[in-house]
Amino acid sequence: MSDVGVRPYDERGMFMAAKRPAKNSGAKVATAKRPAPATKTQPIDEGKLMAFVEKALGDFGSAASAALVVIGDKLGLYKAMADGKPVNSQELASRTKTTERYVREWLINQAASGIVEYDSATQRYRLPPEQAVALTDETSPAYVVGGYQAFMAMCRALPRISENFVTGAGMPWGEHDPDLFVGVERFFRPGYLANLVDTWIPALDGVQAKLKAGAQVADVGCGHGASTIIMAKAFPKSQFYGFDTHAPSIEHAREAARKAGVAERVTFEVADARGFPDHQYDLVAFFDCLHDMGDPVGALRRTRATMADDGTVLLVEPAAGETVEGNFNPVGRIYSAASVLCCTPNAVATGSLALGTVATDDALREVATAGGFTRFRRVLASPFNRFFEIRP
Repeated sequence: MSDVGVRPYDERGMFMAAKRPAKNSGAKVATAKRPAPATKTQPIDEGKLMAFVEKALGDFGSAASAALVVIGDKLGLYKAMADGKPVNSQELASRTKTTERYVREWLINQAASGIVEYDSATQRYRLPPEQAVALTDETSPAYVVGGYQAFMAMCRALPRISENFVTGAGMPWGEHDPDLFVGVERFFRPGYLANLVDTWIPALDGVQAKLKAGAQVADVGCGHGASTIIMAKAFPKSQFYGFDTHAPSIEHAREAARKAGVAERVTFEVADARGFPDHQYDLVAFFDCLHDMGDPVGALRRTRATMADDGTVLLVEPAAGETVEGNFNPVGRIYSAASVLCCTPNAVATGSLALGTVATDDALREVATAGGFTRFRRVLASPFNRFFEIRP
């Protein structure tokens, strides 16, 4: 790494080879000079500079490898290795009906990324059982592929998002790459399966008993309907309604409800959070979506108007710090990036208030109060989310 910043670049950003003079030409070989510091007023600590360059190299590897994880998922490469048996590139390509020449470097990348293990004696690769769970078991809370898929989809909007920085415009959710909608469901669904019925709902005062007896439930911003269907299967005496502005997601949700055998008790409709139908709900849920809405106050006002007098709002929001520096951690890094690439652009496109993914508890409380509610409390927290109970 000692020659970084020494050799000159061409117009493409590529390193240029020093030109040798023709024999007996008398010309001298030009020596590349180290570029001047970015500023003349601040001294450069070479150790810190090189440490940052090393960090950047790690980021390059993470970004490129994330794309290869998505490829591995789409082509069934991980599932083909989930049995834990060592394979070489030829064997894996044969199992998955892919081309060995591409699989060869894919495996090298996966080993360099710490995803698979390599045995130099046998020249074979193995997917450890822990990674197999995280990469192939869509029912496990540890399943992570949806996150890779969602972020790769967000990045396809980079030209549009970059322009938004200049113009201040937004980008509606539905205009993103379709992989985003699939990836988001795959990312959140394992958490719903593991916690929604057994942990989140019981944390709300009296709500579980209402659902068991028979209640009216709205899932606002339901997406593909995973959360709605999980609740419907757990509480067969209750009626559920899922609302979302994205018509293709609603179609997907309807088909999922039919396959799950709950279509008679679950209704999915295309509807805005400020105008969804009134059924005097006992529970209204917002799963990781209120911060995406351009008028969260209007959404909660509509919620208040369509709820029973003793109804409850379950608000699930990303984990965030109460100070700026409270987000300087791996989770804050992820959510603040998602806010720039997806959540804030949708809010800007659909209203005038962009909460974003790192809105504080106080900011959420202010929105709830402005929406007509008087009681607001955090009932649970996890490494990835905060859970609030809101009441009239």
